[in-house]
Amino acid sequence: MAKEDSEREPSWKSDFPIETRRGTHVSRREFAKFLGLLSGAFALSNGFIVIRAIAFPAEKLEGEHFVVNEDEVAVGEMFQFEIHGDKHIPYILIHLEENEWRAFEQKCTHLTCAVRYRKDENKIECPCHNGWFSADTGAVLQGPPPRPLPQLEVVVRDGKVYVKEKSKDQNA
Repeated sequence: MAKEDSEREPSWKSDFPIETRRGTHVSRREFAKFLGLLSGAFALSNGFIVIRAIAFPAEKLEGEHFVVNEDEVAVGEMFQFEIHGDKHIPYILIHLEENEWRAFEQKCTHLTCAVRYRKDENKIECPCHNGWFSADTGAVLQGPPPRPLPQLEVVVRDGKVYVKEKSKDQNA
């Protein structure tokens, strides 16, 4: 009795009556249709990203933002902070010398790895791909980053450090 049950076809085969040969065979036409649909889906998603970037560009930073008290960051040290808006953008504030401050976006322009200030080198390093930026201007010194780090203007007033969008004549 038990041997007879094991020789019978499983019940799912009666629900899906496809021959084994047909079930595993994929024709060139079916494969080309799959590739066409997949390529179309990729093209639509890339088009959506481009249209979104053009139609809704990132908003500029408005006004001054308080970062830290001046005496909390020693000369030669770095302070990390974020500015909250429509996005959370990480920045680094560097106290280069007395009354010399710089603020840069913390994401490398190559593949958005977090950059850090190296006091011993007086440069900003991207440890992911050995990229180096100038701590004074944010310009690329070495490595794969294609553009300088985006920079903010630093304003020190009454012992407090503020940052704001850098004006166009200062970016040049």
